[in-house]
Amino acid sequence: MRRAGALAAGPAALVLVLALAGCGAIPGSVTPVDETEFTNELAVPPLAPSRTVDGTRVFELTAQEGTTEFRPGVRTETWGFNGSYLGPTLRAERGERVAVEVTNELGEPTSVHWHGMHLPAAMDGGPHQEVEPGATWRPTWEIDQPAASLWYHPHPHGATEKHVYRGLAGMFLLDDDVSRAAALPQEYGVDDVPVIVQDKVFDDDGQLELSDDGSEPGTLGGTVLANGTVGAYHEVTTERVRLRLLNGSTARTYQLGFQDRDLELVATDGGLLDDPVTLEQVRLAPGERAEVVVELEPGETTRLHSFEADLGGVVVPFAMGGNDAFDVLELRAADELTPSPEPAWEPSVHAARDALHEDSAKVTRTFELDDRQINGRRMDMGRIDEVVTEGDTEIWEVRSTVPMPHSFHVHDVQFRILSVDGDAPPPELAGPKDTVYLEPNRTYRLLMRFDDYADPEVPYMFHCHMLLHEDEGMMGQFVVVGPGQEAGTPPDGHGDGHGDGHGDAHSDADSDDADAHAGHH
Repeated sequence: MRRAGALAAGPAALVLVLALAGCGAIPGSVTPVDETEFTNELAVPPLAPSRTVDGTRVFELTAQEGTTEFRPGVRTETWGFNGSYLGPTLRAERGERVAVEVTNELGEPTSVHWHGMHLPAAMDGGPHQEVEPGATWRPTWEIDQPAASLWYHPHPHGATEKHVYRGLAGMFLLDDDVSRAAALPQEYGVDDVPVIVQDKVFDDDGQLELSDDGSEPGTLGGTVLANGTVGAYHEVTTERVRLRLLNGSTARTYQLGFQDRDLELVATDGGLLDDPVTLEQVRLAPGERAEVVVELEPGETTRLHSFEADLGGVVVPFAMGGNDAFDVLELRAADELTPSPEPAWEPSVHAARDALHEDSAKVTRTFELDDRQINGRRMDMGRIDEVVTEGDTEIWEVRSTVPMPHSFHVHDVQFRILSVDGDAPPPELAGPKDTVYLEPNRTYRLLMRFDDYADPEVPYMFHCHMLLHEDEGMMGQFVVVGPGQEAGTPPDGHGDGHGDGHGDAHSDADSDDADAHAGHH
């Protein structure tokens, strides 16, 4: 994979772009997406097989090199889990204990972070749990959160952008009492379809390129993939189809919808909404997810479209993908469609325990994102930035002070957005979230609770999910401690893949010990 340049680096680039724009020298976009013919059937990631060992559902993932034929006759060097590009879909039920045996067959360290998952910090797969080449890491935990469309991806210190861009990512679907009984499309790969949206730059030889020229917010590619498929179509056989949308890009924000119909938003990052919400479009920054239900008539064709993205008050939206509009996926309805019910579901038996209450918040913290810093500091693996107490509900007030795209992701928890600049959030931001796009100079108040898993030494992360920004230091660390407990010292280095008790290679017994150390209730 080569690095490439498109714009001059740093603030000078913005000055140049603004000057050119003022003279009319720049068209509507400097990051356009190529038009394509929708002639390739959508690849649907297979459901990962698993085995049960002493009551634990065990999955296997192997990070490996390969080649992928995105265009006929052109072999592109890529990375994937259990294959050449992307990875299988893991699926588990609330209440199950799971383990994932992660083997690294790459030539450099990597990790696997379970994005959106509530689990011990030692199992989180962040930069402290890197897996060395040839090693196997075996995290294990109990699923204890609502049904949701989560995902997994690498999180190695300073190299996350590269590893995700090469192709290491996959979905992790959770089910519970609500999702199993819901009136929603349920047949995986047929009317319940994961759609991982990514953009790429290919050089003249068909190889992947990443820019390192200071362009913001990172590499914005001219080729858009859905589940690794260029020009993808999906044959629809039911009146309604459920799309589990994931922005798996490293930098581009999408504004997804249809030009000829509305969509029903049924779930956000962390699970189902209280009720379906009818929308024209839903904006997804890198790492964000949305489940939408689309209704079709027999014999018709429609396309999932990314409209010009509302990036808020960024200084040059046409240089940051804001003016780009393009089709992503074609849906082709059969001449006869199986009936589908109107989306509906009942509350979970866990609803009262899962609920977050603003009046329970004991602490309010503030986070300011500026350049590549959060609260004036760049990431330091040896520094704990925040200490939270197990069981506490907190409010985090987050604000980006620079006119460029940033987002905010918190590990371990799902939060609720209380307000944006003092106003109630729009319906598409009213559900459970773990990642949120930050429009510049607006304050987002996030409500979250830190249940379980006290560990004074092993930290979780909070960071911008524009992966270039994350790699360049826009990240911090927090630990969860028991009442009256003080923070310790983070593990030295990135983990060696050889069983240090903090998420590296170990046996089932070691995994249980690590859970006990993490304070699981």
